[in-house]
Amino acid sequence: MLFSASATPLVPSLCLLAAEKPVNRRPMMMRLSGGGAIGSSSSSSNFDLKTYWGTLMTEINQKLDEAIPVKYPAGIYESMRYSVLAQGAKRAPPVMCVAACELFGGDRLAAFPTACALEMVHAASLIHDDLPCMDDDPVRRGKPSNHTVYGSDIAILAGDALFPLAFQHIVSHTPPDLVPRATILRVIAEIARTVGSTGMAAGQFVDLEGGPFPPSFVQEKKFGAMAECSAVCGGLLGGATDHELETLRRYGRAVGMLYQVVDDEKKTDGAIQMAQELKDKAKKELQVFDDDDDKYSEELVVPLHTFVDYAAHRHFLLPL
Repeated sequence: MLFSASATPLVPSLCLLAAEKPVNRRPMMMRLSGGGAIGSSSSSSNFDLKTYWGTLMTEINQKLDEAIPVKYPAGIYESMRYSVLAQGAKRAPPVMCVAACELFGGDRLAAFPTACALEMVHAASLIHDDLPCMDDDPVRRGKPSNHTVYGSDIAILAGDALFPLAFQHIVSHTPPDLVPRATILRVIAEIARTVGSTGMAAGQFVDLEGGPFPPSFVQEKKFGAMAECSAVCGGLLGGATDHELETLRRYGRAVGMLYQVVDDEKKTDGAIQMAQELKDKAKKELQVFDDDDDKYSEELVVPLHTFVDYAAHRHFLLPL
């Protein structure tokens, strides 16, 4: 997440890749309205997101472990595995990808390769984001950052290696009987746009250098872009229409930004108002799916609703 990339392209330096800032603090407590409303019926409110998310995490963790075996050069692969398989990773990008795919009747087996690739990209962006030349964070999820353990040189190489591995994984592991080649190309293009010079890299550039941009620009590019990409990729794999993809794009962007705004330690009235607006926007985007029971199964819309509630209210604690 997490997460639009419509700004004028910005050219970053070699290691200028972005990611969400580490959260080594207690999340800010915001009182947002509508905390209990995650759907239109009792079945929605009874949805067990913890079990849903935990089950997918187990499957995704196993597939990620298999996708990055240690081989020569072992130092790089060990560094890659250290970040990708780190305990404490909530796997939000891959879980959102699977949920969006299933909403449109897609098979999660079709989504798993892209879901794993999204986690690789997410991990790579975090590795680079923590570097001394970027945010200079020695700790990630309560443990030493990648460069703290392996050095900046190996950390840069590990991040550099994870990006192409993600694309290779999509191409080599996506079942051709479930996903057309044209769709695979669209998925790859979506991920490339997200991490590129008009996406997450642009957000990191402005975060480092400043400029005539509102605070929401960095939040949108660094944090909204990943969630936006995850939702759109899932929709592509599930066969969503272009109109449905745009709805997912707006939804994912709002969720990714919401998560970061709630985590931000600046407890201002403006931040609280922005969080409420982002929560309402994400819910509003899902209304089109709620209103068409004939086309969209309610039980498949609910996971996307609960992503919003988790981002806003942190209703459950994942087993980390």
